[in-house]
Amino acid sequence: MLKIFSTQLSGIFKKMMDNEAFGMEDAGRLLAQAAVGDGSIFIQGFGEMQGVTSEALDGAEPFPKAKRYEHGETISREDRFLIFTRYSDDHEALKLAHALREEDIPFVAISTSVSSNEESLMELADVHIDLRIHRGLIPDETGNRFGYPTLIAALFAYYGIKFTLEEIIQEYQNEED
Repeated sequence: MLKIFSTQLSGIFKKMMDNEAFGMEDAGRLLAQAAVGDGSIFIQGFGEMQGVTSEALDGAEPFPKAKRYEHGETISREDRFLIFTRYSDDHEALKLAHALREEDIPFVAISTSVSSNEESLMELADVHIDLRIHRGLIPDETGNRFGYPTLIAALFAYYGIKFTLEEIIQEYQNEED
């Protein structure tokens, strides 16, 4: 089963590279506005995606200028947000997205795009990255599927954004020297 999971996960990463690479670059550029300026980059993960927040803040290589968002915290127009959630119609993530829109704070959202009659992070975010995980990756004998690696895919997107951001920061610092 691990071989099937690994093969399927490789396919997810390939789809993300083929379809979301420009989005990851755009996300890096958007977040760089805060990183090279006076802003902060707030990272908010919902549900299991809090694992990305932990990686960004407590991991071996922290995300540049990252802060954990605390509800009600004062934010400024120089700040940027990075939102991670399982699905693009997540109610709690949408509440945050609306609050950011009202304050004119640009943000990036990473989630699996789902069609919905309601609003979606796909429309509200300045940049949206689709995780493309709609079901488990491994089939069982009864036709069900299991092995739902949204956090792994989100970490892949996170690193794509992080590497782009760090490259932009390095270029900016080289120009200033």
